[in-house]
Amino acid sequence: MSSLKQIEAAARALEQGALVGFPTETVYGLGADAENVDAVANIYKAKGRPSNHPVIVHVAPEADIAYWVKEIPAPAQALIDAFWPGPLTLILKRADHIPDAVSGGQDSIGVRCPSHPVAQALLRAFKGGKGGVAAPSANKFGHVSPTKAEHVLEEFPVEVASGMIAAVLDGGQSDVGIESTIVDMSRLATHGPVLLRPGHITTLQLEQVLGMVVKAPDQAAPRASGTLEAHYAPTTPVAMVAVEDLEPTISQLLAAGKRVAVMAYESHTTDPRLQGWRQLNPDPIGYAHDLYADLRELDHVDADIILVEALPEKREWQGVSDRLRRAAFDSQGILERMLIKKT
Repeated sequence: MSSLKQIEAAARALEQGALVGFPTETVYGLGADAENVDAVANIYKAKGRPSNHPVIVHVAPEADIAYWVKEIPAPAQALIDAFWPGPLTLILKRADHIPDAVSGGQDSIGVRCPSHPVAQALLRAFKGGKGGVAAPSANKFGHVSPTKAEHVLEEFPVEVASGMIAAVLDGGQSDVGIESTIVDMSRLATHGPVLLRPGHITTLQLEQVLGMVVKAPDQAAPRASGTLEAHYAPTTPVAMVAVEDLEPTISQLLAAGKRVAVMAYESHTTDPRLQGWRQLNPDPIGYAHDLYADLRELDHVDADIILVEALPEKREWQGVSDRLRRAAFDSQGILERMLIKKT
């Protein structure tokens, strides 16, 4: 765990325009001074992130949210009161004096207040708690998000060695394990609240606070972090498999000479011929906590494919289902191609 001295040094580095890796309760972030356009540009450079893809501004619990946005509608304030500090990002209209570098050129901005104690200490030390730290996940764009400090160091060895990333604070493994829920509250009059990215805070919880339906994204919705179809992906292809098809698929792939890794609920999939396997947590909260660390570990076992047992189709699994769907998006058809027999 990083010391207070290390946290304060990281805050000074942020103030001087450097990048800092830091833990949040969701995943580790790669942070920069949200009002320093050059520093924010270095986030995009380090990650290989498209410049029109917005980042989220993280603020201390005592921060003046009104500094960052044009207005805070009553429903948005209700969500802040219910879920901050915590894994919820709100999209609101960006204040005119805030540079659009953090919003991908849009007139909106994503803001959240993390609950992780190291993140809060950093935000309170940075600019006396009055600044904002722009921070997407601390990984190369599209890769599996980091949930441990070592994952950040693994992703950015060159940037850390060069000093572009001045520090990587250690706060242990992230408790939540997947990125924050993102709700668009910038178009309430015309669209109502819109869920842009599911997460630990569920649609049901949001609706209980708001007293209104939270809608699915529409074509005019603001762009938001982590909402591209292909995202959160390991280098090894990922395929989702129904429970009844899992063992036959494993057998067919092994018979075809493929190296297979598996994420499943039951230990009967521990075939000694597997390259690696992880037993899944049957609870969605525990599953989310373990997901990215498991994917990262299996990405290093020299497998040709990672098979993941399909998730329950229930509302509380929406967040992890979303992440796995995006992780497997670029691997569509890979399983079928591996199983085609040569004639």
